[in-house]
Amino acid sequence: MSELPVRAALWSARHPWRAIAGWLMFVVLCLGAGMTLGTRAAATEDYRVGEAGRAETMAAEGGLQRRPEEQVLITGRDSARLDAAAREVRARMERLPQVEGAAAPARSADGGSVMVRVTMRGAELDAQKHLDPLAAQTAAVQAAFPDLRVEETGAPSISKGVNAQRGADLALSEAITFPVTLVVLLLVFGSVVAASVPLLLAFSSIAAAMGLSMAASHVFPDAGVGNNVIILIGMAVGVDYSLFYLKREQEERARSGGGLAPEALVKLAAATSGRAVVGSGLAVIVCGATLYLAGDVIFSSLATGTIVVTLVAVASSLTVLPALVVVIGRRRERRRERRREHRRGPDRSRARQGRVRGVLLRAASRHPAITLAVSAGALLALAAPLLGLRLSDISLESHSREIPAMRVRDRLVAAFPETRVTHQVVVRAGTEQAAQVRQALGEVTRRTRSDRLFAGEPRLRVSADRRVSVLALSVPYRNDSPQGRASLAQLRDGYLPAALGRVPGAQWAVSGDVARLTDYAAHQKSKLPLVLVALLLVTFAMTVVLFRSLVLGLLGIVLNLLSAGSALGLLVLVFQGAWAEGLLGFESTGTIGSRVPLFLLVILFGLSMDYQVFVLSRIKEAALRGVPTRTAVLDGVAGSAGVVTSAAAVMVTVFASFVFLHLIEMKQIGFVLAAGVLLDAFVIRVLVLPSAMLLLGEASWWPSRRVRSAAGDVRGSAPAHVG
Repeated sequence: MSELPVRAALWSARHPWRAIAGWLMFVVLCLGAGMTLGTRAAATEDYRVGEAGRAETMAAEGGLQRRPEEQVLITGRDSARLDAAAREVRARMERLPQVEGAAAPARSADGGSVMVRVTMRGAELDAQKHLDPLAAQTAAVQAAFPDLRVEETGAPSISKGVNAQRGADLALSEAITFPVTLVVLLLVFGSVVAASVPLLLAFSSIAAAMGLSMAASHVFPDAGVGNNVIILIGMAVGVDYSLFYLKREQEERARSGGGLAPEALVKLAAATSGRAVVGSGLAVIVCGATLYLAGDVIFSSLATGTIVVTLVAVASSLTVLPALVVVIGRRRERRRERRREHRRGPDRSRARQGRVRGVLLRAASRHPAITLAVSAGALLALAAPLLGLRLSDISLESHSREIPAMRVRDRLVAAFPETRVTHQVVVRAGTEQAAQVRQALGEVTRRTRSDRLFAGEPRLRVSADRRVSVLALSVPYRNDSPQGRASLAQLRDGYLPAALGRVPGAQWAVSGDVARLTDYAAHQKSKLPLVLVALLLVTFAMTVVLFRSLVLGLLGIVLNLLSAGSALGLLVLVFQGAWAEGLLGFESTGTIGSRVPLFLLVILFGLSMDYQVFVLSRIKEAALRGVPTRTAVLDGVAGSAGVVTSAAAVMVTVFASFVFLHLIEMKQIGFVLAAGVLLDAFVIRVLVLPSAMLLLGEASWWPSRRVRSAAGDVRGSAPAHVG
């Protein structure tokens, strides 16, 4: 396995144009296969968790599953005109094949608004694809009644608006990321051609990964987030892996004074950075795979996207990247021969770089114990807000009001408060208990009518075989509010057991807006310890396998926990409070989206392992050459500092661009990943890691005899420099 990067690079270097053509063919084949197979989108049943999921399953068994619903809101001063417009809306909607039925118009308490509920055919998740005919009829009624306001909203309309906004946001993110990343790479390489290579490989890797993810969706259904994570992770690791490789080739070329052929430089880069890229990629993949343990279709989709794009990025760095290095190297040699460049003087940029590295490492090298205590203490302080973490699923209420359907919904809820939230009480019992079930649900209805947590008129539906009943109860409060959660608890713990507990063999459960949010957050919270333990085990095992050291494996766990914990502490500090709302453009819900911490934990561990493998590889490389452990640590960290800093700048650019998006979950993810990368690159790798290894000394390598004996053989000799 350790020779694979070298063998692949040598073949690619000897046959560069074949390698480039082969890579392009691979990308085209991946896209072609994906487009041919298509994407298997996750179905409604794939999202079911907890009691809410159980209720939805029982309702579906009776053919009473939740149907997508749109509401047409008509406002005006003329009562007769309002009624006429409502009748016209109902008649037009009922003629559409996409519509199952339209309810009788309902008038608001103040008499100034009328609402028509329109129930659509098909599954909830497919409804937004069939909205255009409904929107056309709403527009036609508006044209016929210009003195009134006729507008449409509903979960399908809002979902369509959110998806459109997400697409525009991603386009904005790409528009920000591409030029800034290019500028960073230009500063790193000083050449447009060299700077373009990482971007081209990242884009081609993302394209290939999208095609492969379409094929993979037939095993792990796509929850609509796969492409988002492919772009997010693909840009980060795709550019980083190319950067690791190209910078090493650049260093070896500078060290040899231009005396080595491009093929020889590729071999050296593959034997060092190429192996580190494979180790880093495997670490990210293994960390990403732990998301499958969450037992949730969204996290399975995120895991698949992370694994696929990282695999493709590693493959590109092992195959086509060496070919591009050789092609660029030969072009450079031809230009040198034509120009007959004079021999350069001392490399002042390298000297400047060395001074910067010296400043960064001075604290760790002179006072490792103090540096470790202060830096680790600061990270623990940043992690402290995690103790107050409150989870809830991101609700419909948090969507941007730039979406037209959300503004209409606000007006609808103001006129009809009972439309804000609905509980679905599902009861399953034998046919012989149908009368008892109806009587018990009647008792529940009477209790809710006298309870201020509920509003509106309950609606009861019964399946054709009378085995399943669904009672819809309205709540005039936000689904993420204390009152909304209290109404759910009142049903589950009070009214339903009291009324239905006397019905023999009856099974009941509650679904709906609040129940879905509550149960999903509880589900994710229950999975968090399992995923965390798995992360700790796999990162420990990966470090031990790669570096043959139990001590480094344990140290790696501690460093990853510090890195991820401090970044997640910032998540709570910034987004759970209201003080940063104006700065980052969001409205705090007082909670964190239940999906966010789990996803961030896994990705932060993966990215932390990414840097850890690269830095430790440089340290081990020096130690195996017989450099004393102290010198190996300082030279290894210093030698990788430039690459890690450049890679961190690219990652921060990619992640920070997501802070400008409208969706609060994407804001949170982008902010925390950017902060996490900065903390890992400039605190963990420059202060904490070297301080800890300097204090541990040769014990860092225990029980690896090979590294310890190599370092011990030259104890007291002159330090060797690792470039």
